[in-house]
Amino acid sequence: MKARTLGRHFRESFKSLGRNSWMTFASASAVTVTLLLVGVFVMIMMNLNKVADDLEKDVEIKVLLELTADDAAAAQLEKEIKEVDGVATVVYSTKEAELEDLIKDFGATMGLSDQNNPLRAAYYVKAENPQETEKVAQRINRLKNTYSVEYGEGKIEKLFSFLNVARNIGLGLILALLFTAMFLISNTIRITIVARRREIEIMKLVGATNWFVRIPFVLEGMWIGILGAIMPITLVTLLYYNLYEMVQPYLKGELFNLLPLTPFLYQVNGLILMMGIFIGVWGSFMSVRKFLRV
Repeated sequence: MKARTLGRHFRESFKSLGRNSWMTFASASAVTVTLLLVGVFVMIMMNLNKVADDLEKDVEIKVLLELTADDAAAAQLEKEIKEVDGVATVVYSTKEAELEDLIKDFGATMGLSDQNNPLRAAYYVKAENPQETEKVAQRINRLKNTYSVEYGEGKIEKLFSFLNVARNIGLGLILALLFTAMFLISNTIRITIVARRREIEIMKLVGATNWFVRIPFVLEGMWIGILGAIMPITLVTLLYYNLYEMVQPYLKGELFNLLPLTPFLYQVNGLILMMGIFIGVWGSFMSVRKFLRV
């Protein structure tokens, strides 16, 4: 296509937006409302997914050593644990460190520090894949000099099951919302094009090719998508920025945190913009096709 022809298509698409200002406004408004809902929902689901990831990453295996295990036996056990398939990290904790942690949890007033230390040294192990924690724990339990292996048996299975179901439901809701958005927006754009079907028929009757007719409408759909994405991008950015500044200070040091402003906002806003463009172009392309058969 010649540059002059393409320039003509761009000019015509801009002129059409002005000539059909009310229909443009209606289409852009439909895009705005729908993309705002999608943006807010995606923002919530991505943060919930991060919370799920943080919970999974916090799961660890506690390997208690036999009281008879000396330093050499403990070092050998550490080496063997690191060689177990699926192990990511191994951290050693002495009997004294275990007692200090117990005193921190229950307080010095219980007199724990006045007694002989009855605790065992331990290794804290994390699996490369948190979902494989049970299998890793079972492999470690077969090693020599392990007194017991604790990993929240019966609880983490339920936690992982719940998180997987929550992720699948969230993904399903996002996909359903995206399809609903495509349906609503494409129908609104189709109404805009139906109102101009006479214009398409005249262009075809004077010899215009299908692509010559289609391109200005496709470009127009793209502008509508961009216009409709501006407000959702602005509102989502302001909403998340204020929420982050308000909530994040209270979450410092906690198990989970909100996703940082960057690159999260760039990702969500980029998704909103690309969705607006895609749906606008796709809706225009499919709507014009019906009226090209003259």
